[in-house]
Amino acid sequence: MLQIGSQTLSLESPVVMGIVNVTPDSFYAQSRCMAEGAIIERVRQLVDDGADCIDVGGCSTRPGFPVAAEAEEYQRLAHALKIIRAHFPNLPLSVDTFRAGVVQRLYEQYGAFIVNDISAGEEDAAMTATVARLQLPYIAMHKRGNPQTMQCLTDYTDVVTEVKTYLQQKLAELHAQGIAQVIIDPGFGFAKTVEQNYALLRNLREFTASGAPLLTGLSRKSLLWKPLGSTPEDMLCATSAVHLYALLQGANILRVHDVKEARQMVALSRLLMC
Repeated sequence: MLQIGSQTLSLESPVVMGIVNVTPDSFYAQSRCMAEGAIIERVRQLVDDGADCIDVGGCSTRPGFPVAAEAEEYQRLAHALKIIRAHFPNLPLSVDTFRAGVVQRLYEQYGAFIVNDISAGEEDAAMTATVARLQLPYIAMHKRGNPQTMQCLTDYTDVVTEVKTYLQQKLAELHAQGIAQVIIDPGFGFAKTVEQNYALLRNLREFTASGAPLLTGLSRKSLLWKPLGSTPEDMLCATSAVHLYALLQGANILRVHDVKEARQMVALSRLLMC
């Protein structure tokens, strides 16, 4: 169970986290929404389809793209959270940011949320202390470098062992720093080749040994469409396939663009694991 301020999010059954991107440049266009009406429509659709929580991002970290300035990221997120809190006050939220200042200001205005940090605290030295002080749940993801350099940093000897070791050490560090609720994320698509992503996916069960909840972000990513010679827009079936596989390997949280189909995979995984 995750405690998000006064809200709770049960992990007894796999959680489906719907993606809302208040950015003009996220890799999957249909997840983008900037205007108030578009944000309300996107969130309502995710909720109607069965999302347990939503993850709001204001800064695209897709490979090769420039990162938004902190002020711009904050303005986008504050705009979105104001709207979401007004229309969906009981909906658990996650905020996708690696900046402690953004976390602090959003918390002061809109209350508690999960912090989804793709850098696991390595981009902003103040992040872990901020999260610990505010007692927020924290998603720590593995990556190397930044969006401009990460795809040149894929020289692993054993990607599964190295990513697993990194997350185990990071989990211990975060607990020692006072962050009680930590979720780990292997970082699919971040400083990994297609082949390395599939090595991680095949061995996903190894990441559950730490006891921390395991999040997977596989939805419509290039590890799916590149080997199939396609595009993110045509990856719904492929995404559902890897979601089911991840669930059977012990994933606790699916971060997804398509909530209805992810809920179907959760239902099927229960039948397969009976």
